[in-house]
Amino acid sequence: MKRYDLRTLIFLALCCDLGLFTKRLISPAANLVTDALHIPGGVGTSFSLMFLVVAAVVIGENGCAAIMGAVQSVIALSLGMVGSMGMLSAVGYILPGVLIDLLLLALKHTTLPMKERMVCVNAAAAVCASLTANVIVFRLGGAALLLYLCVSATTGTLCGWLGAGIVQKLAPVLGNAGGFGAKWKESAI
Repeated sequence: MKRYDLRTLIFLALCCDLGLFTKRLISPAANLVTDALHIPGGVGTSFSLMFLVVAAVVIGENGCAAIMGAVQSVIALSLGMVGSMGMLSAVGYILPGVLIDLLLLALKHTTLPMKERMVCVNAAAAVCASLTANVIVFRLGGAALLLYLCVSATTGTLCGWLGAGIVQKLAPVLGNAGGFGAKWKESAI
């Protein structure tokens, strides 16, 4: 991995922080959905993962999302934002980041447009986060687990579309920035 310039590091830090703190902001609204369905969550996490996908797409470097997931886990642990997973919440932040990197790498040379790639990656990362939480804490099975994963995939898809819109709006600004280079212009939506 190459060394990042200051502008890139600030953008990555902003995306990490936005992922953590916006999750806290939308949790009350997300809890309305999950409480009505009697499932543990998945809505807020999908929104949080959107920022990792946005940063990984904009930066375009392998391992970016995994590093950001690790940074998010350190921030969450240090601020006491661990939720029901406790100390194992680091796994819940890092695994989806690794999956985001692997899927972006796997989809890199496909003809699938960037918007659809972001939707698929965000949905898969949301399902990965939900499966991780299920294995560590909830131990759901059968129809409850299926409903939990379907809600995660659906909200992950919606957040992927939203993330693609954010990247599209950022493209004119970030496309000419020194830290983002021509890679962004090649993968623009």
